[in-house]
Amino acid sequence: MSKVVIFGAGGRAGKAAVAEARRRDHQVTAVVRDPAAHGELAADGVMVVAGDVTDTADVAKASVGHDAVIASVADLSASPSEFYTGAVRALGAGLADAGVSRLVFVGLASLLVGQSGVPLMDEPGYPQEYREFLLGHAAGLAALADTGLDWLYISPAGDFDHGGGRTGSYRIAEHGDAESRLTYPDFAIALLDEIDSPAHSRVHLGITA
Repeated sequence: MSKVVIFGAGGRAGKAAVAEARRRDHQVTAVVRDPAAHGELAADGVMVVAGDVTDTADVAKASVGHDAVIASVADLSASPSEFYTGAVRALGAGLADAGVSRLVFVGLASLLVGQSGVPLMDEPGYPQEYREFLLGHAAGLAALADTGLDWLYISPAGDFDHGGGRTGSYRIAEHGDAESRLTYPDFAIALLDEIDSPAHSRVHLGITA
């Protein structure tokens, strides 16, 4: 049994990660901005706490005594670049202070290289209305390389199947594919597999069904 911290536990990927961690009998600390708004997370083996992923002290306080961290975070009210680089800096420093090295960071498929040889976000026809958000994630991914953490940046190969359930399986994608779909519960299996038996480090890994 491991002790896992999940930042952004109130989002769809975060909730799925909490559920999969508990399925494996791990102890979970679920970090959200407002615990009162996420009463559904409270369960035997889950501690729900308030925390800011961009605050080094909050990261260290929530993570001390744990084995690994999952970050599935967003702040749509902030500049994406500032938020994601700030979150990565705080995670790098805070986890070092807490003595935790393993970080699994939930990212975007748009940064994966597609079959054409360029990132999906740069392929012809790829939607550009959220490009600032995509570039913010890219800045966060680049910042991870400057940390001393054993990090993994992981995303679906394309997008989520928002209504799909747990099939119990997934595959590592050879490249990004905008048509690929993966359910949140199956994505959570990949997240927790990389906590329980880390097989990839300091790379962007795409997951598909």
